[in-house]
Amino acid sequence: MDFERPIVTVDIVLLTLRDGVLHAGLAQRDKEPALGAWTLPGGWVHTDVDQDADDAAARILREKAGLVSPYLEQLRTFSGMHRDSRGWSLSVSYYAVVPGDVDRGAVENADAAANAGAGATAGMGARFRWAAVDSLRSLPFDHAQILRTAVERVRSKTLYSSLPVHLMPAEFTLGELQRTYEQVLGAELDKRGFRRRIDELDVIEEIPGAFTSGGSHRPAQLFRKKPHAPALKTVTSNLAVG
Repeated sequence: MDFERPIVTVDIVLLTLRDGVLHAGLAQRDKEPALGAWTLPGGWVHTDVDQDADDAAARILREKAGLVSPYLEQLRTFSGMHRDSRGWSLSVSYYAVVPGDVDRGAVENADAAANAGAGATAGMGARFRWAAVDSLRSLPFDHAQILRTAVERVRSKTLYSSLPVHLMPAEFTLGELQRTYEQVLGAELDKRGFRRRIDELDVIEEIPGAFTSGGSHRPAQLFRKKPHAPALKTVTSNLAVG
């Protein structure tokens, strides 16, 4: 008995902070349906090169956004007969975060050099842009729902994990890290409670002899991610918000 095969894709919600506002990465479609529209970066699983859906997500992120994320996790599967005008489809969706100062060009150039003459798709990053999450009320397919689900997951995880550390530049102060947590959550945090949480997570370290410079305030100690810290560290209690 023959069965109709569903359309299977991998779609990624890529998040960062720009000017203190949560943004999502969008890729411009180069084919129908929704030709020319801005959607979540996504694509087919390449069964000849992708070991699994995680591999496909990482590859698509490089091809469509020119980026490698320090944290990429499967979100959930979205499926149905009305998601895509081409037929019954399902999307294995992921979410990822990157620092606001991430260098997309470095990844694109590395891909181009490594794959020269091999049919590489490193130029895909040219059709990529950032948009404030709150401005994305409507997106093709069910991508707005996928985006909302991912933002809810990231905000929930922020309450009990080290996830926002991946949004930070290479060097940062504790005050900047707290503001990043607050910007993701959209709420203020108690300073002492936040410092206790960071001590408990134990994923950052002081940079010896490194302090902020300039300004009227006392120089602040600079920190960085610990080189061998796990990609995600969690605790059993949520941060107190408000």
